[in-house]
Amino acid sequence: MDAQRYQTIEQQITPKPPIALNMLKAFLVGGIICAIGQAISYFYIIFFDFTEQTAGNPTVATIIIITMFLTGAGLYRKIGQFAGAGSAVPVSGFGNAVISAAIEHRSEGLVLGVGSNMFKLAGSVILFGVVSAFFVALIKLILVSIGVVSW
Repeated sequence: MDAQRYQTIEQQITPKPPIALNMLKAFLVGGIICAIGQAISYFYIIFFDFTEQTAGNPTVATIIIITMFLTGAGLYRKIGQFAGAGSAVPVSGFGNAVISAAIEHRSEGLVLGVGSNMFKLAGSVILFGVVSAFFVALIKLILVSIGVVSW
């Protein structure tokens, strides 16, 4: 059987994914995660006297910690299976990536297993964030220096 005929037969028997339903689930779950993050931010503003600017960091840390507990309990995987990309909202996806690698390699020991594998996936995210923030700041500094934009 040649490759083209094989692909034709495969396309005929492969079930079509419910794209609209998957998008709706991703949108709703991603929105719920973001709404929870906004509620946590308001919690810090109301009860701990943070401003909108200063509530961001503890909110992000809280979302990451909640995601790590949900991943450890096996619940975040179920959310991910239901919502697909909607559960990969950057902050919660980061927490899930870190703790998933740690759980997967825990049998190899704390240093060589958990410690060395925890940031394999998340390390590239951190590196990209730092490098892109540097270049954005550099571009802004240049634009401010030549007078195109102001602080």
